[in-house]
Order: sequence, then C-alpha cells, then structure tokens
Amino acid sequence: MIEAAGAGDRRSVEQLLAAAGLPTADLGAIGLERHGAAGLLRSLVVVPEQRGRGVGGALVDALERDARADGLDALVLLTQTAETFFARRGYVRIDRAAAPAAVRTSAEFTSLCPSSATTMLKSLR
Repeated sequence: MIEAAGAGDRRSVEQLLAAAGLPTADLGAIGLERHGAAGLLRSLVVVPEQRGRGVGGALVDALERDARADGLDALVLLTQTAETFFARRGYVRIDRAAAPAAVRTSAEFTSLCPSSATTMLKSLR
C-alpha cells in the first residue's frame, strides 16, 4: 500500500534517503515538484530488502496518476543510478538544457544534483 508520509515519518524518510545517497534538504520517498505544466520527479528510494518487488514501480505509477490529475503535461527527473529503471517506464533521455525552463530553475537542477546526472522526460499526454 502507498500512502503519504506523515510528520512523524520525517526521520525515517531522511535516513532512507541519506542511505541511498540522495538529498535530504527537501524530503520524499518519492516526490513531485510542480513547475508550470511540468513536474520534477524527486528522490525515488526503496529500502534494499524491498527492491525488485515492484515497490518503486508502484510509487512511480502513483506519482504519475497524481501528476496527470493535477494537469501536468510531463515529468522530468535527474538520475545517476536509475536510468534503466526509468527507461523501462517510458522516460527518455534528454539533454539537460532541453528540460522545461521552469524545471531548470529548481534547486535540484541548480545545486542539489550534479551536472553529470542523466536528465529524463516522460510525456503525460
């Protein structure tokens, strides 16, 4: 079952993200930032013992449903380790400069994620 983390879950989520080497300044086991008509998929992480069991895919599916319901046209993400996972889910590699302008102004693009990260996009329409 997928549900939103509550205020009491913050420490557990921080530890999970830190263990995966992901930023903890703005949390989420999976996160979505709205930037105009595009969304920025953030910080997908699954505990090691649950990997390969469909948990990550279920989280992405839920996030995509929410993004569509919110009227977003596309999702963008940056990854250093999960390009194959996201490619199997319909995300395509794009040049970082080709990401929507509003997304490129986010903290993830400007300071949190290194320029060596792969940029990917998925149309939701």
